[in-house]
Amino acid sequence: MLKNPYLLLLALVLSLSAVAQKVNYSSAAVYQKLRKLNVLGSVLYVAAHPDDENTSLIAYYANEELFRTAYLSATRGDGGQNLIGPEIREQLGIIRTQELLAARRTDGGEQFFTRANDFGYSKHSDETFNIWDKQQVLGDFVWIIRKFRPDVILTRFNVAPNETHGHHTASAILAHEAFKLAGDKTAFPEQLKYVEVWQPKRLYWNTSPWFYLQRGIEMDTTGLTKIDVGKYNPVLGMSYSEISALSRSMHKSQGFGSTGSRGENWEYLSLTDGSPSCDPMEGVETTWKRVKGGDKVQPFIDEAINMYDPMNPEPTFKVLLKAKGALADNVQDAFWKEIKLRELDDAMIAVSGVFLEIRANEFAYSPGDSITLTLEAVNRSAIPITLANVQIQQVGLNEALSFEMKNNERFTKSWKVKLPDEMAYSHPYWLQQEGTLGMFKVADQDMIGLPQNKPALVADFTIYSSLGNFISKTYTGIAQTRPVVFKRNDPVDGEVYRPLEIQPAVMANVEATAVIFANGAPKPVAVRVIAGRKNASGDVQLRLPNGWSASPAKQSFSLANKGDEQVFTFSVTAPAAASEGMVEAIVTMDGKICNRGKTVIEYDHITTQTLYPTSTTRVVKLDLKKVGSEVGYIVGAGDEIPASLEQIGYKVTLLNKDDVTAANMARFQAVILGVRAFNTVDWLAFKNKELFDYVHQGGNVIVQYNTNSPLVTKDIAPYPLTISRERVAVEEAEVRILAKDHPALNYPNKITDKDFQNWVQERGLYFANKWGPEFTALLSSNDPGEEPRDGGLVIAPHGKGFYIYTGYSWFRELPAGVSGAYRIFTNLISLENDRIDN
Repeated sequence: MLKNPYLLLLALVLSLSAVAQKVNYSSAAVYQKLRKLNVLGSVLYVAAHPDDENTSLIAYYANEELFRTAYLSATRGDGGQNLIGPEIREQLGIIRTQELLAARRTDGGEQFFTRANDFGYSKHSDETFNIWDKQQVLGDFVWIIRKFRPDVILTRFNVAPNETHGHHTASAILAHEAFKLAGDKTAFPEQLKYVEVWQPKRLYWNTSPWFYLQRGIEMDTTGLTKIDVGKYNPVLGMSYSEISALSRSMHKSQGFGSTGSRGENWEYLSLTDGSPSCDPMEGVETTWKRVKGGDKVQPFIDEAINMYDPMNPEPTFKVLLKAKGALADNVQDAFWKEIKLRELDDAMIAVSGVFLEIRANEFAYSPGDSITLTLEAVNRSAIPITLANVQIQQVGLNEALSFEMKNNERFTKSWKVKLPDEMAYSHPYWLQQEGTLGMFKVADQDMIGLPQNKPALVADFTIYSSLGNFISKTYTGIAQTRPVVFKRNDPVDGEVYRPLEIQPAVMANVEATAVIFANGAPKPVAVRVIAGRKNASGDVQLRLPNGWSASPAKQSFSLANKGDEQVFTFSVTAPAAASEGMVEAIVTMDGKICNRGKTVIEYDHITTQTLYPTSTTRVVKLDLKKVGSEVGYIVGAGDEIPASLEQIGYKVTLLNKDDVTAANMARFQAVILGVRAFNTVDWLAFKNKELFDYVHQGGNVIVQYNTNSPLVTKDIAPYPLTISRERVAVEEAEVRILAKDHPALNYPNKITDKDFQNWVQERGLYFANKWGPEFTALLSSNDPGEEPRDGGLVIAPHGKGFYIYTGYSWFRELPAGVSGAYRIFTNLISLENDRIDN
């Protein structure tokens, strides 16, 4: 028997609604909702990463054509760089997921993902498919097409190899294959327990002059579909280009702040599959004629649109009730019936100004906790409305209220409920099981594709109005679903919402991302124990690799209040020989063992995110020598290298503008610029001369990778140096030593091929491709089939010191505890002029 596939639509709505903020409907938004009731069409946009989507087209289709419009991003962007903070890998994927959701709330679209992991830059789709499980990702594409049922699919990229990078091309290849397979009942038949087959009408490539400029040719628009996304929407008071800019500006971790434009702005679609037409929706019925019985519904929707008066909403509300009755009694198409019933319910709530909210007293609880929930309900209109029932299935709450909601009369009620003992933690669903380099592991088919977890608790409301009496044989009132939330008043920001979270009763964080042992001495390893409930007490200990030991073996904790923290320090001794492994913090409380930590990601533009990962960190015993004890650090876009250098005994001083003088920096063995510093630190445009003087007087400056545009100054070095987009994406790519006798490869640590083993994600990015004769290139590497890239590490003596540019990805390797990366980076810091043979 076919499982109800339309509950999956509700799952998507719940996932999108878990942003933990109240909804306010302007009259413009209500009017748009009413107009959308008459539209039965859908468009799916497909690309590879957060930020690949064309927000102009999404804004246009969602707000001009009023189609159900969604973006399918193959990945969550885990493998990219972070312009706003130190988070990388999975944590960056969390940020970019939330940025996409913020973008969709802005442009009106919906959001989907596959299980593919953004493992880092890939130059060819063949490499991408070697790391992704292509069949699984293809199945996810088919699944989302069958679930969302788009009439038209648009791809950002085409299938031509080598025109852009591998993930991009792969997303287009998968879209083409899924377009044909989604309607084939023999393809992925296991999905048909949940959804039905679906065949979209057409597939287009959303081409652009940019793709042609990359090849040095002019774009020929003959035969292409042209869409003016610069049109002005008088209801919303913006053009779609302006909405697009607001949406794109949500991608803050990538520095994609955008300025809106006005006037004509053309987008182009090139048909790649499906029946020929310049009109994407030719032959697709997008009105109520699409479904049998729709002719009974449309007159009521037309009437509601024509009579809508925000100052007198009751007549519109009454007509919408009639529309719902006509829909419930006459339309049999289950897919569109479910969608339009939900849209009608939402429109009636928006018209009436009904406010419904259930909040918890705190933002986080543990399984088994008692929790107080408070309902607030207000009918902000004269429309006769009764709040009939509230249900929260997860805690067994199902209460008939029969409360008549009089105009602007606030109703509150509280319940004390118990959370289930086995309730799942609020850890991102795609990170709950260990995946592979290329794939996240998600076993629950219902969850695949969702942008985020479903809310921890969900409240279902049933509302009636006496205006709806006798309008329908099957009238069942108005249904609304809300996530249970937490909110507080902030002295600066005012009302602040946060999702309700389910956390362990006790958590433990190993404080360092990696612990590096560079000599034979024991090192302190700090563990922060965090209480998830009151009166948490027990023991904490470290589980270590063979050959490692910790003292004491365990320590006792007692935390009186929820949220209390206590730090315990263990003295860890490494084995004599080089060794690497994982250390795990284990807490025992009430006879139960927990190995979960707690990570909070907070930025103003996204909802606060909390992760409860396994509490582990890498320990590394390596053979390391160093020169000097102090370094200065100019923070760029954000990274964890200062903490990594402190791990090996350097004192790191973070430098601001006024600190950057040659005299002040003279005490440092080296001054290091964080990733993308010349992209993000404006004052380096005039402080670069101080860096050059510092080098001339005997210091070392190490400039980590910068993108080649925009730079705050072209003079990033005292001699000619040009940054390219060249990179080496394969972390196992051979690294060849070009300058075997250079001190940076010999002192104080002898660098060998072994030091390039076990690197993570990539070798490096944004290598230099041109440099003056003063520079020496030390290393060469390249991806398979490409020319050697020699600009990943170039060094120039300047006066008594050295100026270094390096595109190798130290910002990934050092926090990951890569031994060779520490040895090489320490050599760069330790450079001394008298070791150069002049």
